Amino acid sequence: MKNRSLSFWLFLTPTLVALALVVFIPMLEGLFYSFTDWDGLSFTKMVGFQNYITLLHDKAFVNAFWFTVAFVIVTVIALNVIGLGLALLVTQKFKGSSFLRTVFFMPNMIGGLILGFIWQFILTQGFSALGSVLHAGWLENWLTTENTGFWGLVIVTVWQMSGYIMIIYIAYLQNIPQEIIEAAEIDGASTWQRFTKITFPMIAPAFTVCMFLTLSNGFKIYDQNLSLTGGGPYNSTQMLAMDIVNTAYNSSNFSLAEAKAIVFFIIVAAISLIQVFYNRKREVDL
Repeated sequence: MKNRSLSFWLFLTPTLVALALVVFIPMLEGLFYSFTDWDGLSFTKMVGFQNYITLLHDKAFVNAFWFTVAFVIVTVIALNVIGLGLALLVTQKFKGSSFLRTVFFMPNMIGGLILGFIWQFILTQGFSALGSVLHAGWLENWLTTENTGFWGLVIVTVWQMSGYIMIIYIAYLQNIPQEIIEAAEIDGASTWQRFTKITFPMIAPAFTVCMFLTLSNGFKIYDQNLSLTGGGPYNSTQMLAMDIVNTAYNSSNFSLAEAKAIVFFIIVAAISLIQVFYNRKREVDL
């Protein structure tokens, strides 16, 4: 038993060391620097909570926060609805379902920066040309306003991640005993009743996982934001991650950026943990 415990910790130690070096130590350093006037190279004094007070009055940070919250709400709903819908579609027994799984998952394999530039061309050039042909003004001048920039980011994110969320739902859908579904069908349960009373409760753990992934990814998104809109026009589509990077590297205010990053971490961690706790409790009720 003692040898078994020793081997367990020997295998685990490299991972713990890597985690400490990459995550915990930098996070503690960032927390320390957020209480200083650090400029990226050195600091001269401790400033206490001044950086945290400053960020509360930083209009760019507040606007980025609410823009990100709106983006997260829309993408979380869209990704889970579309991802589950695709999973239900490709788990049906028909020819070509395996091919469709590959097609739906492929966008997730494209890097965020490349994806952003591809969709930037589609939304600006493709949509404008289509709008001119169809005389649809709403298709023209995309990404030039806060509204179209917002929906452009939503479209790109949903298009990229839906296939990934689909795979998670598929894994749980395939583990549902078909005998239960068939018995409910024989008893006269409708398609909607079978889904709400049997299918969804049995894939509740998948919903918890997908909610966590879509929430955390929505808050942390940066590469698509950078390549698609660049935060424009006039920083109206700037998300939290981009605001933090710009504060550090464009304004050279690293201590304020660290304070923003700490607040950002607390917000994302709190929301993610609350939703996991709530959904875990809901799984038991279901």
